[in-house]
Amino acid sequence: MTQPKQQQDPPGHQSEMDPVPDCGEQSYQGNGRLTGKVAVVTGADSGIGRAVAIAFAREGADVVIAYLSEDDDAQDTSSWVRRAGRDVLLVRGDLSDPEHCRGIVDRTVQQFGRVDILVSNAAYQMSHETIEEVSDEEWQHTFATNVSAFFWLVKAALPHMGAGGSIIGSSSVNSDSPSPTLAPYAATKAAIANLCASWAQLLGPRGIRVNSVAPGPIWTPLIPSTMPPEKVEAFGGDTPLGRAGQPAELAPVYVLLASDEASYVSGARVAVTGGRPVL
Repeated sequence: MTQPKQQQDPPGHQSEMDPVPDCGEQSYQGNGRLTGKVAVVTGADSGIGRAVAIAFAREGADVVIAYLSEDDDAQDTSSWVRRAGRDVLLVRGDLSDPEHCRGIVDRTVQQFGRVDILVSNAAYQMSHETIEEVSDEEWQHTFATNVSAFFWLVKAALPHMGAGGSIIGSSSVNSDSPSPTLAPYAATKAAIANLCASWAQLLGPRGIRVNSVAPGPIWTPLIPSTMPPEKVEAFGGDTPLGRAGQPAELAPVYVLLASDEASYVSGARVAVTGGRPVL
């Protein structure tokens, strides 16, 4: 199963993709697993972040949607959260700026009083055939967006997160099976998995759980906006299941890790890869 060849300018827009990703808008059914919780989700305008935001809202959580600049996509996600009967806060801006990361938490606390769940999901990647093509600026931006932002968000959120809190980092199958053309991105995803393992140990005594999710090839705006058309067309076809995954297929894992049902799950990395092993 393949997608049509297509290309967008980064960061990409979900509504312009063919096919449009399935984020569970019509399918996800909540069961009250997150009733009364407050969740911050970065990159929640589209893709995996949107699926997580919709699922969290239908499970009873109020949701903070942090996004870069895709206003239309973010408003669409917001409408789904509101339709679930939950409050929503949209925060626009660049996660590579530490002050913006702290500002996300500040605005969350101002509106909701606390942070119960933090999902660091937003990421930057770009495909390159040679090391020489990667500029110093791109290298630094990739690490700032994918890794440093996670640190800044967690550090800012901890004073407002009590026992029972859940921190989830979006890692990747690239964390230990790196694609050579995505070297900077793959390195950041390994760092996220490592940070989650470290923080699970540091924050366990506070009753805060930390886990990561390792998606495989998932059909999101990141793909047509960062890969050449021929790779977009074949994306996901080499998995054992023979296709790219949909964001909606990730959401239940994030819900579990965020919920009290996973009260003894910490330091885990959960693979959602279509059959590719994550060691």
